[in-house]
Amino acid sequence: MILKKATVLIVDDDPDVLTAVKLLLKPEAREIITEKNPENLNWLLQRNEVDLILLDMNFNSAINTGNEGLYWLRKVKEWKPDVCVIMITAYGDIDLAVRSLKEGANDFVVKPWHNEKLINTIKDLLDKKEGGAKTTKTPVKSTAGDTSILGESDVMQDIFYKVNKIAPTDANILILGENGTGKDLMAKAIHERSLRADKPFVKVDVGALTDTLFESELFGHKKGAFTDAREDRMGRFEEAQGGTLFLDEIGNISLQQQAKLLTILQNRQVTRLGTNKPVDVDIRLICATNVPLSELANENKFRKDLIYRINTVEINMPPLRRRNEDIVILARHFAKLYASKYLKPSMDFDAAAINKLKSYNFPGNVRELQYTIERAVIMADDSTLRPDDLIFSILETSTESVVDADNIPLSALEKNAILRVIEKHNGNITRAAKELGLTRTALYRRLSKYDI
Repeated sequence: MILKKATVLIVDDDPDVLTAVKLLLKPEAREIITEKNPENLNWLLQRNEVDLILLDMNFNSAINTGNEGLYWLRKVKEWKPDVCVIMITAYGDIDLAVRSLKEGANDFVVKPWHNEKLINTIKDLLDKKEGGAKTTKTPVKSTAGDTSILGESDVMQDIFYKVNKIAPTDANILILGENGTGKDLMAKAIHERSLRADKPFVKVDVGALTDTLFESELFGHKKGAFTDAREDRMGRFEEAQGGTLFLDEIGNISLQQQAKLLTILQNRQVTRLGTNKPVDVDIRLICATNVPLSELANENKFRKDLIYRINTVEINMPPLRRRNEDIVILARHFAKLYASKYLKPSMDFDAAAINKLKSYNFPGNVRELQYTIERAVIMADDSTLRPDDLIFSILETSTESVVDADNIPLSALEKNAILRVIEKHNGNITRAAKELGLTRTALYRRLSKYDI
């Protein structure tokens, strides 16, 4: 059905939204019906041949469910199962909106929306309804590095759909997840799908910065501002002007650093060290951390007002053990990738190798799977990978064992100590280095030395 022949019902308790959408769609649709009270939905659907409904997620109605939009969505699908429904949501309700797709919604739009995108979404849904096609979720792909964000599991499909919706906005995003789940790839993918894709994408590992380096790295400095400041230097905020600034390991910065960052985000201005002249900055902020949100919310460690600033939308990257059905897809992707890289023939896995992959819980997540497959491809003697080719990382296995310390080389003791500390901190290199009394660079050198 083309939009010109369609009747569209808009249900929202905000009169400004009703007016705005009616004015937008009036030249496009046959009839526009607006309604503030969702309790009149059944009456309206009985008296009108409605083709599509724009339904708000939240109402101040007599129904007090905490997410009234889902309640009324279920009612609409009960009364008129074939009608198309697009949910209208704010940034903070995106998780509910994704849930609404499982309840029968066809799509959702985020306030404030782009008018042309809203019209195209409505047209696409009506066309698919006419042709009998189902709405599908578009996977997120990133060209970053040598990996891709792949997955057919329900949890990844929900994330893909959420990203497709929020990427074109300027909402600040907090990406949560264990080490190795692909947080940095997701940040890059969001940038590539945003309206800032042709502008810089600047990544900073803020968890590794001292207080002095934190200011210099993010805000820049003038020549002579401190020892070794031999020339003017632009900070990362300015480098990311017009584009995306990705702050990795945000959960590890100090309270003092948090206060400085909050000031910058509030004012949208940076002042280089050694000057008093503020510079306006226009960036889209994405942050990531392996610290759980419940731990991050401890005000002794992290300011809640900063969490609200960086967490307009939250994305939880699931561990690989929660998306077991994606393991084989990823393994085959990495096998193809590294076979090409190392000039090997096309490779696949025998049934026993696939069973071994699927039965392992991958505490190192996708990163561990990637390195496991890379090592297998390098060492394989033919084009079929077998269970013996798949050697999982010693970094993720327990190093607790009874040994005779008098007969162990010093290097082995150091290696085991490093493994234990890294395991203790769940792979967090910054925290492990701090406990070991090493810099991150020194720890990485030892990881390379011991082939960890």
